[in-house]
Amino acid sequence: MSLFAGVGGGAGSADPASAGGTGRALLELTPHKIVVCHLVQVFAPPAQAGGDSVPPFPFESVAHHNRIGLFLFTLTRSCDDFREPSLEELLRQLKVVDDLTNGWLCEQLTSTLSALNSPDDLFNFFDKLRGVLTAPEGATAEDIFLDPNSQLGVFLRCCILAFNSMTFEGVCHLLADLVMYCNSTVASYDLAEDEDFNTEMNNLMNADIGSQAGIFEKYRQGYASESHMGESSSALTRAPMSLHDFDEANNFKVDDNPTCLRSRWQLEAYLNQQADILEKDPSSVPLNSFNATMTQLQTLAPELHRVQFLQYLNALCHDDYVASLDSLHRYFDYSAGMQGLFGRSVSPMQDIVVGKYESALLCLGNLHCYFGHPKKALEAFAEAVRVSQMNNDDSCLAYVLGAISNLLSKIGMSNTVGIISSPYSLGTNIGLGTPLSIQQQLLVLLKRSLKRADILKLPSLLSFDHLSLAKFDLKHVQRPLVSFGPNASTKLRTCPADVCKNLRLSTRVLTDFGTDALSTSNDNGSFSTSWLRNLSAASDSWRSSSMKSTKLHNDFDNFHYHAQPSPVPAPVLQLAGSGYLLRATAWEHYGSSSELSLAYVKLIQQLAVFKGYSAAFCALKLAEKKFPSSTSLHIQLLRMQILHERALHRGHLKVAQQICDEFGVLSSSVCGVDIELKIEASVRRARTLLAAKQYSQAAAVANSLFSTCYKYNMQVENASVLLLLAEIHRKSDNAVLGLPYALASQSFCKSFNLDLLEASATLTLAELWLALGSSHAKRALNLVHQSLPTILGHGGLELCARAHIVLAKCHLSDPKFSVAEDPEAVLDPLNQATQDLQVLEYHEMAAEAYYLKAMGYNHLGKLDEREEAAACFKEHITALENPHNEEDSLAY
Repeated sequence: MSLFAGVGGGAGSADPASAGGTGRALLELTPHKIVVCHLVQVFAPPAQAGGDSVPPFPFESVAHHNRIGLFLFTLTRSCDDFREPSLEELLRQLKVVDDLTNGWLCEQLTSTLSALNSPDDLFNFFDKLRGVLTAPEGATAEDIFLDPNSQLGVFLRCCILAFNSMTFEGVCHLLADLVMYCNSTVASYDLAEDEDFNTEMNNLMNADIGSQAGIFEKYRQGYASESHMGESSSALTRAPMSLHDFDEANNFKVDDNPTCLRSRWQLEAYLNQQADILEKDPSSVPLNSFNATMTQLQTLAPELHRVQFLQYLNALCHDDYVASLDSLHRYFDYSAGMQGLFGRSVSPMQDIVVGKYESALLCLGNLHCYFGHPKKALEAFAEAVRVSQMNNDDSCLAYVLGAISNLLSKIGMSNTVGIISSPYSLGTNIGLGTPLSIQQQLLVLLKRSLKRADILKLPSLLSFDHLSLAKFDLKHVQRPLVSFGPNASTKLRTCPADVCKNLRLSTRVLTDFGTDALSTSNDNGSFSTSWLRNLSAASDSWRSSSMKSTKLHNDFDNFHYHAQPSPVPAPVLQLAGSGYLLRATAWEHYGSSSELSLAYVKLIQQLAVFKGYSAAFCALKLAEKKFPSSTSLHIQLLRMQILHERALHRGHLKVAQQICDEFGVLSSSVCGVDIELKIEASVRRARTLLAAKQYSQAAAVANSLFSTCYKYNMQVENASVLLLLAEIHRKSDNAVLGLPYALASQSFCKSFNLDLLEASATLTLAELWLALGSSHAKRALNLVHQSLPTILGHGGLELCARAHIVLAKCHLSDPKFSVAEDPEAVLDPLNQATQDLQVLEYHEMAAEAYYLKAMGYNHLGKLDEREEAAACFKEHITALENPHNEEDSLAY
């Protein structure tokens, strides 16, 4: 069994531009990379044929082993800085990850580094690394070894190849940098004394040339068999070339301290990440400090010309016209734009062929457009059109046409004659001697750009053009260009169907981005960067609580959804948001009152589920002003639904029953009419009886309701009613009878791809197993973990709170679980549940959450926190059993 098989970033790519076929090393070997190589060797020691599949020493479990592997993976992919981390920082992170072996990995690492005192030691070190990548003779699929094509395997192969490419002087310089790297941290991690090292190094450097050549020949012969591996991995992994050859100055140094840059791939990812930050939140980037950082990076890597383009973006975001213009000129002057522009393309091919004059003109035009110089911008765009046509650069031409249409649409110009002229004109005439107005030129531009974007498969530009056409149709009436003669049309061409069609097609960009192989196969390092930042936060908490007697259990493994980087670029999100806004505007103009009220209903329902009743009632008031309840049945039903939910959560059962009666009055008495309304009234009646603990009556209503849904072939309602029956049996202490209903509901959901309802059914199934006794706690916990991703990603406040409570109950019911060893596993979900339930005013479930919190604090011996949780429990129980001012539930 291969470890981390197929995890290589961009593995399988055959891009020749990224292959290291120029004779230069794939990456520059630094002390930090040697440290990572050692940790990989500990993580995946040389395999033994027929060995056990248990994790190697010193890992205590598979989870512990995987945690270290994930840490090593992020070290090779993160791009949080252009410099490699110091040894002190890496040891601090390693201590947080390796909290189960009491710092054994840190001690092993420092002892290994202390033993590297000569080139022979380095040779032996890399010689042992080859055993990690070699499968033993007679190995089977059950044997554990590191896959050479995985991310960590390719990293080791590149390091071995880099060491094989070094001269003897380069090895000596690497040793010197290794000593400085280790001595830059605290004294407890120092290597051999400088005097001993200098003596040995002087002996090596003073040796005769023949002996040096003989020693180096030994290295060359030892690694000659590995040369083909590095060549092939360069094409498979798209590993970037090093910043400098090893024959040159090996490491960049500032003030005699080793300042080693990351790999070329990580530098590119770091620059792209900074560009994303500038695009998404430019106010968070200080102008001077950012320029200072970029200047330092440019000093360390002069050939990395994208730094100048980042300085251009930074000046642009801070409205510095002179600096942005200067940085843009320097970028294209020094690099000719060959390193490309920023922004992640969603098309399978690069949108703009960079390194061309037209790319610079396009950027210059956008610069002038941003600073409000429409005439200069149009001149630059017109020249870009001419050069693009001359060079047959169709992609750039399509983008230029889109940029001109954006300029005419947002800023507008009174006259374009003399700037856009024949033969590259959008047309001062159309062959009939009729001059085109500015708006007609804009329409022609948009259609030309749309046609080119469709032919060239440029989804971002295609979406933009569709949105622009929809906006044009909303703002202007399109009159026919031929407005006289026998063929003249008197019909106005603006049609609501065209607007809706363009808006629907504009959302194609998100679909294309999700299915595009480029966006899914290439990891840009954002996830690894965020994981390490979360780990840094954990390391800070570890340092602050290191004096406490309780052992800290890190939370960086529970990588929350809000901490993950968005895989969708900011421009794509902006296009999607613009599309939804324009769609709402189109509904406002073209939609009927019924359709518009239905859209409001869907929005308010989502607010109630995800934001609570306060936000929902605020939106409901606005909707009632626009659509009075007397004229809109949708709004009236929505008001009753939200009021009924809140009454049940508050425990106001009389109000809930009153609203159920109103539901029954609204539906027709004729059989087969208003079926959906009748079913909803029955469901709410059954839930009200369940809240009143009238279990037999609630079960009778639910059984009758299931027969009705089955009769009319209403499958979604069938699954919901089965889940309601399971809930009734669970609360009536008949968990065994509830299991078939929960399983049947889960089967219905799987058949009809009802993912969220299936997750809710799985959660109910876990509660039923838990109700059968503590011996089923492990099974219930597995079911909860199975449903958590869907619930936390798509569920509302109530469902998420319920999942957190069940998760805590599973841990507390498990006799093998100790709250003292892992209190966060119980308290964290309960804290989140109480926050969500406070918004919903759900007294019954909140009381259960506070009761479990009190139990958890009691196990920990924290009496004050226990009493506080118990007081909150009593408060919610009192509000549930003795409701006051029930009439307030009808007000909002």
